[in-house]
Amino acid sequence: MRELSVLIFLTTFSLLGQNSAKTCELLSKINTLIQLEHFRPKPIDDSLSVYVFDTFIDRLDGNRNLFTKLEYEKLCKHRLQFDNYIQQNDCSFMDDFVSMYQFALDRKKKTLEKIRVEVLDYNGKDTVKFSKKSFPFDLAATDFERVWKKRMKFDVLENISKLSNNLDSLDLNFAKLEKIAKEKIFESNLCKINNILENKKGIGYDLQNDFLNIFCSYFDPHTNFFSQDARSGFMSSLTTSGLSLGLNVTLNEKEEIIVDGVVPGGPAARTNKFEKGDVVLKVSNKNGIDYLVSCTSLDKIGELIFSDSNETIEMTIQKKNGNIIDILLKKQIMKATENAVSSYIIEREIKIGYLKIPNFYSNFDGFSPQGCADDVAKEIVKLKQDNIQGLVIDLQDNGGGSMEEAIKLAGMFIDYGPVSILVNSKSKQTILKDYNRGSVYYGPIVILINGNSASASEFFSAAMQDYNRAMIVGSKSLGKASMQTILPLDENNQDFVKLTVEKFYRITGDSNQIKGIIPDIALPILYDSIVPREISYKTALKYDEIHPKLRFTPFRKDYYPTIIEHSNLRIKNNALFNEIILVNNEINALYNNPKKPLLITFEDVFNDIQEISSLWKKVKKIVATKNSCSISNSSYDAEKLKFDNYQLEINDYKIKELKTNPYVEEVVAILNDITNFGK
Repeated sequence: MRELSVLIFLTTFSLLGQNSAKTCELLSKINTLIQLEHFRPKPIDDSLSVYVFDTFIDRLDGNRNLFTKLEYEKLCKHRLQFDNYIQQNDCSFMDDFVSMYQFALDRKKKTLEKIRVEVLDYNGKDTVKFSKKSFPFDLAATDFERVWKKRMKFDVLENISKLSNNLDSLDLNFAKLEKIAKEKIFESNLCKINNILENKKGIGYDLQNDFLNIFCSYFDPHTNFFSQDARSGFMSSLTTSGLSLGLNVTLNEKEEIIVDGVVPGGPAARTNKFEKGDVVLKVSNKNGIDYLVSCTSLDKIGELIFSDSNETIEMTIQKKNGNIIDILLKKQIMKATENAVSSYIIEREIKIGYLKIPNFYSNFDGFSPQGCADDVAKEIVKLKQDNIQGLVIDLQDNGGGSMEEAIKLAGMFIDYGPVSILVNSKSKQTILKDYNRGSVYYGPIVILINGNSASASEFFSAAMQDYNRAMIVGSKSLGKASMQTILPLDENNQDFVKLTVEKFYRITGDSNQIKGIIPDIALPILYDSIVPREISYKTALKYDEIHPKLRFTPFRKDYYPTIIEHSNLRIKNNALFNEIILVNNEINALYNNPKKPLLITFEDVFNDIQEISSLWKKVKKIVATKNSCSISNSSYDAEKLKFDNYQLEINDYKIKELKTNPYVEEVVAILNDITNFGK
């Protein structure tokens, strides 16, 4: 037995050594690439060490319930050493993190298995604390059973509380519900641990990739390491056309799969049950395969979802208010055009054209053989045939895309001249210009933006604002004014870095970085203050400005003060906008104010959950409120849709969305004021 133990130990040690050697090889290549190509490479010093260590520890034990204080202090010997390790090409530190993490996970597993068979007491005086900041590492080895018992009791009570808003009914059936919830909570937690411990590539593989990505993010939040593994394959598969559920998803900071968008006209859209931000908890098929997302590899989930043999999929999702629902979906063939530019006619006192640009796609993305800018031009031709008197370009939630398309689009609305300035790592300035005389549209324009309008959206909006070609309306944009490119680490093309290589500036010399695009007219927008903008990232590039000497001819701006004054008065007296402001105040209090410790009793946990549910109902009421505008298709599209039932279904979905857009009435009123200015 002793010989076997020694053999296992030596084998583990050997594997750890191989992991650390691989880490060093990749780290050296990444650092070389960053120092050569990054827009503003930083020195490898103690600041890097502290950032990487603290971020890595937070990734491993963000809730401070995995490592003891003593274990944390042992790992702290590396906190100021990563810069030295990189220079010495010594990555043996990774062995310490891997072995400590594995030991802590094994301990957590044993602790949960012990608690699982015990009867939990929900009538004690235990409390649970909440904090937006990280708790200190202060656990002793004897604390784990107490800490995890409290956590499991809270999770069980929270799960039951989300089942109904009727406390008496839940209380009456508590024993039965507690048994089901307890089994579910423990199964989910143990499943997560086993998924990490039993990873075929080993714990070290995931920790290595996390560490390398954290190292990259020290230089800026948009510089990332990624390899050709199951995650990238899974995520790219979700955005392709073909037999599809019509659902776009992404991974959040907790590595949960969340809904990122619902494709109009698709199976998911038809259910009217999916919303952006929903968390996918489980996927299953009719053959009895049932995967909990929290403890199943992404490649297995992807295989289940995308296999042609799995035509029907059931998804279990958790809504923002905590409710959990099951949704049955049957795949259908999806075309790539659902996410392309779309246009409508909006009428209320004035007839205007409305353009929705979901992203700045190019002809390589598959949404259109032409690309975003050319598609916009075609839509404007249709709208002009119906004699529109103004144009709204909606860039809300547009995260960017192709800068080439953004440049072309800006050039379509100005006559001629510079649109932006690119600056590279050597401080060389490149002036981006529109060389084509003339415009596709000469009338008044309003651009709608919010905190999720980023990158190419900001680029385009900035050019339009600098030329006074459009009034910008909404809330401050994300604040990302950098450009990235994807570069391989070597000729094998197996590992890559998405690298920030340039920064763009406005033609005035100002920058959107951190600052964002400041709207000419600010509208109250739901969740606006809790949207994670560029400024929230510790390593974001700094704001600065340059002093170019560019000649350009802006449009007239004398009407702005009057238009802004009229709009602000309407916003102040708008009942729906005032509701949004009040709900935002509640959302801010919920997310930003310190939360008092909560007694772990059923009634206390239930009341806490219902407080969130009450707020969510107010949000739902706002987003379901219809505006008073008349919305229709252009004459060209109306005729074309008569012969395409599939596109008609997508069209109906988009019109329904536009009918509940709370900002439509105000942008129409703004364009009406511009049209009538001086009359």
